[in-house]
Amino acid sequence: MGQLAVASGFPQMQSLGSPEIWSPKLNVKFYDATVFGAISNTDYEGEITKKGCKVHIRTTPDISIRPYTDGMQLTHQKPAPGKIELDIDQASFWDFIITDVARFQGDINYMEDWTTDASEGQRIYVDTVGLNYFYQQASAYNKGSAAGKKSGDINLGVTGTPVEINSANIVEKIVDCGVCLDEQSVPSTGRFIVLPAWCIGKLKISDLKDASMTGDGKSILRQRNGRVGMIDRFEVYDSNLLASVTDTVTCWHAVFGQRAGLTFASQFVENQVLSQVESTFGAVCRGLQVFGMKALKTEAIGDLYIKKGAES
Repeated sequence: MGQLAVASGFPQMQSLGSPEIWSPKLNVKFYDATVFGAISNTDYEGEITKKGCKVHIRTTPDISIRPYTDGMQLTHQKPAPGKIELDIDQASFWDFIITDVARFQGDINYMEDWTTDASEGQRIYVDTVGLNYFYQQASAYNKGSAAGKKSGDINLGVTGTPVEINSANIVEKIVDCGVCLDEQSVPSTGRFIVLPAWCIGKLKISDLKDASMTGDGKSILRQRNGRVGMIDRFEVYDSNLLASVTDTVTCWHAVFGQRAGLTFASQFVENQVLSQVESTFGAVCRGLQVFGMKALKTEAIGDLYIKKGAES
C-alpha cells in the first residue's frame, strides 16, 4: 500500500493499517463510435425472432422502353417482381456472473454497469463485422485504380498501390467518390463516407476546416457521435472500426455510398437475469443478438483504399 513520503530524519507516522478507500465512482471507459446504423437502412427488419430467419425483399422489375411508330402492333411485356432474401445468419452474445455478495452489499450497481458495457460491446462488434462486409460488396466501378462507370480513370486505390491521403488531396478524393456514384445515377441524398481518425485529422488542417464550406452550419472540427459534417453531399463519419490491412504499411478500406445500398436487420432475442445458479450464490446476466446484412444495390457501395501520406 502506498504511503506519503517523509523528509529525511522525520519518523514515518502513517500506520501500515491505514484504511483503503474504494471510490464509489467507476473509472470512465471509452467506447469506439459506431456508425453502421447510420450508413445502412433497416427498412426490411420485420419480425425477427431467432438466428436463421429470412426477410424477403421484393424488387421492382425493369420496364422496357421501346420506340413507337404510328399504327404499329403492340407487344406486351410481362414483368414479374424479383426477390432478394436477407438471411439473419449471425449472432453474438454476452454472459457474465455476479455474486450475491457483490450484488447486494456493494456500493456500486455492478449489474447495471456491466450490462451497459455489454450493450456497447455488442454495437462495436456489429459495426466491426458490418464495415468489413460492406467494402467487399463495392461495385467494380466504385473501387480500384480505374473507377468510374463512364470515365474509367478515377483512382480509388488497389492492393499494392493505395491512395496516399494528405491534407492537400483529401477533399479531391472525397469528390472523386461522389463522381463514381454520380456516374451510376445514385441519388445525392443519403450519401455517406466513413474515414479513419487520422483522415479526419487531415480534414481538420485542410482548406475545408471552415464550417461554411461543409454546408452543415456546424464546425467540421466538432464531432457528434462519429459524424463530422457534410462534404460534397456526403455525410462524413469518423470510425476506428474500419477494416485495415498490412500492405507494406497499414492501409484502410474507407467505405462510401448511399444508404439504400445496404440493408441491416437486428434483434435482441434474449435478455436474461438468472437468479438461480448452480455451484455458487449469484446471478447470471446474458443477452443474445441476431442480425443479418445484405447488399441490395452494389452501385451504391464504394471502397476507397488508402494509406497515410506525408504532408508537403
